[in-house]
Amino acid sequence: MSLSDHPRAYGTAAIAVAFAAGVLVTLGFKDLYPDLERRFQERNRPRPRGPNGVRQRRSSIFWGPVELEDHESNNALVVPGARIPRDEGISNGIEGCIGRTPLIRIPSLCEATGRTILAKAEFLNGAGNSPKDRVALSMIEAAEKDGILKPGRGDTIYEGTVGSTGISIAALARAKGYRAHICMPDDQAREKSDLLHHLGATVERVPVQPIASPDHFVNLARRRAAEHTASSADSSVGFFADQFESPANYLAHQRTTGPEIYAQTDGHVDAFVAGAGTGGTISGVAKYLKEDAKLKNLKVVLADPQGSGLYNKIRHGVMYSHTEKEGTRRRQQVDTIVEGIGINRVTENLEAGRDLIDTAVRVSDEQACKMARWLVEHDGIFCGSSSAVNCVAAVITALNLPPGSQVVTVLCDSGTRHLSKFWKQIAEMGLEDEPKPDNLLTLLDIKKSN
Repeated sequence: MSLSDHPRAYGTAAIAVAFAAGVLVTLGFKDLYPDLERRFQERNRPRPRGPNGVRQRRSSIFWGPVELEDHESNNALVVPGARIPRDEGISNGIEGCIGRTPLIRIPSLCEATGRTILAKAEFLNGAGNSPKDRVALSMIEAAEKDGILKPGRGDTIYEGTVGSTGISIAALARAKGYRAHICMPDDQAREKSDLLHHLGATVERVPVQPIASPDHFVNLARRRAAEHTASSADSSVGFFADQFESPANYLAHQRTTGPEIYAQTDGHVDAFVAGAGTGGTISGVAKYLKEDAKLKNLKVVLADPQGSGLYNKIRHGVMYSHTEKEGTRRRQQVDTIVEGIGINRVTENLEAGRDLIDTAVRVSDEQACKMARWLVEHDGIFCGSSSAVNCVAAVITALNLPPGSQVVTVLCDSGTRHLSKFWKQIAEMGLEDEPKPDNLLTLLDIKKSN
């Protein structure tokens, strides 16, 4: 008689087999219990990010570690080629201190406008303490990739700059085995050239000249690089970084600054406000947020100091400033106390994103000085002149947006680089002593739109 003829016997046997199998499985996996407990305890800890800034998926017991895009992560949208250079563990060298800067809320500006105003704290980049760290690293790495620069050969990086890019280049050049030679106009704050000397750079302070002059600081740097290469007794070369025209400039911001802003805001950006010197920051960020992240309703606003022609170029298509009138201009370059932004020509970097800029806001020197002092007194932020211009323009932009809107701007560098010029002017205006209005809009003479 077969077992199948007795259902009760068949069921009893099946239960016995299942019980035995359960005992064997339990005994076989008992050594895994501590590991399973550890996994349970760690399941809520933050997961590490991969090289592209995307969080890694936890390891599979069967297949080992894998990495997939985490669609719940703020970094899920990353443009191809984008990278957020600073990692969460141990970084290699000073370049590991570049990028992933905080995005901070500025309380007093939010209160004054009824909108959220956020600022990318680019002065916390660790090499030269400005957004130019990203640009300098990008230009150097591009030249290395192209075989132009080779560490330890005696190569020198030449650049024409008003200060910040030169400082970033000087710091990174030493770390990467190069020398730096910086040409800058002699009307810039003295502490910038002093810092360059301390960083080991050769510095030429030259008289201010129009861009058409061969002695303009940018043209001089280009010529010095060519002279180095032509006269070099060894195999070293002179590399002209060319920050105003090099695509490595805006690409640095398209690949890092833009993705960071998107991730830090969960893609909620109604307006991005920035000034333009080379134009790399505003173009790169605009290209990422509008073209790559597809933020179609985003407003990109140029913050332009007095004396610069870019305001009229963006608003009216004509490069012109009222200070161009004969007999009214005080200096050869942009007629403003502000350093780092404002220009009277369209660079290749600005051209790369010019069609993505929706409008422009002009900021006077007086407004910039008053904003800088306001930020110290109300938010503890001690910034430079270009940062102050950005913040004034961010306030004006915010007031023209609906309540609940979110505006992002940039804090470029610290006020410590502007003591002998910008902050001296603030003191001479009496802004550090005299009573001032408690209302920011009254202080800046800004009319609130209805």
